[in-house]
Amino acid sequence: MSGLAKLPSLLEGARRSRWRLRMLNIFLGRLIPFNRPHGIRILELGKEHVKTTAPYRRRNQNHIRGIHACCIATVAEFSSGLLFLSRLNPARYRLIMAHLDIDYRYQAKSAIIAETCLSDQQLKNEILKPLAETDKLLFTQTTEIHDAHQNHIATARVTWQIKRWDAVKTKV
Repeated sequence: MSGLAKLPSLLEGARRSRWRLRMLNIFLGRLIPFNRPHGIRILELGKEHVKTTAPYRRRNQNHIRGIHACCIATVAEFSSGLLFLSRLNPARYRLIMAHLDIDYRYQAKSAIIAETCLSDQQLKNEILKPLAETDKLLFTQTTEIHDAHQNHIATARVTWQIKRWDAVKTKV
């Protein structure tokens, strides 16, 4: 959990500084090695939104030279999860993807950009307030994916299980 302990300060710094955003992208590439080959990185980290991207390159392509469906799913999951990690304290809450549903609309032939939003009101009413009364909850977050030409590539709905760490039971 040492990497996650640094995350809140890194996220806050990345909101204010392009250099710190670059450092955060490097840090997350090391923390999440599965995403590194895809070249996924954060473009923008606001208080209520996150924009992430994956480049159009051979490693991310399918057999017809479009961005592969799995790459689209990965960038959507990353965007959604990062927004939660930036809004919830990762030392206090565990986040696990429970379900992923994607509607693919258009074949991406350029870099893709995923955007996820979570308002303060939605965070308070639908997440923090219920978590004050229960150990865990399921929350579905929508992420829109577009390509570099503004074509709507996909809409992803990621359902997250959010659970307080003090309620996590693991086998010894």
